[in-house]
Amino acid sequence: MAIVVRSAVGRFEDFSTVVGTRSPGAKGCWCMSYRDSRVPALERPDHMREECSADPGPGVLAYVDEEVAGWCSVAPRSTYRRLTRSRTIPYLDERDAWSVVCFVVRPPFRRRGLMHDLLAGAVDHAASHGAEVVEGYPAETGGTRIDQISGYVGTVELFEAAGFHRASPTTAHSGHRPRWLMRRELQEPRPPARAPR
Repeated sequence: MAIVVRSAVGRFEDFSTVVGTRSPGAKGCWCMSYRDSRVPALERPDHMREECSADPGPGVLAYVDEEVAGWCSVAPRSTYRRLTRSRTIPYLDERDAWSVVCFVVRPPFRRRGLMHDLLAGAVDHAASHGAEVVEGYPAETGGTRIDQISGYVGTVELFEAAGFHRASPTTAHSGHRPRWLMRRELQEPRPPARAPR
């Protein structure tokens, strides 16, 4: 089983296969909840087509033997309207962290560990675009199973396995599970500028 993770730039149709819907007039997900939920449902495909047209794009796609299998939304936190206004997920510093906000794996490819590949690909994608730090906001499961719908944010264990650390608790929940702000440093934080003498 050959697995590769690629940027969604130039791959809108594959993105659509994972998160959209082919039914005329149907809403689908289109990964807009964090980006801007004000966009009307029928305009979301065109919005995301535009997002997929230029770097850095809205995220990454996983392919299994060249068939699109999964999606991970990763972009600078400042591009997610819901995060910039969040009262439940804190800002830790002034850096514009890249945020991993959701995972989707198509049914035929589940239970193969693809979320690990997607997260690794998301980190690589962020690093290739100069990110200093990557964040995620996964659920704390305590080692128990989490339902598929609530698990779209990932789990603390998933992020820890990818080298993230618990940076801050949040007051957010997914499926009645508390969520953590997890961080992975990609570059050393810049020291604060000194005031002129």
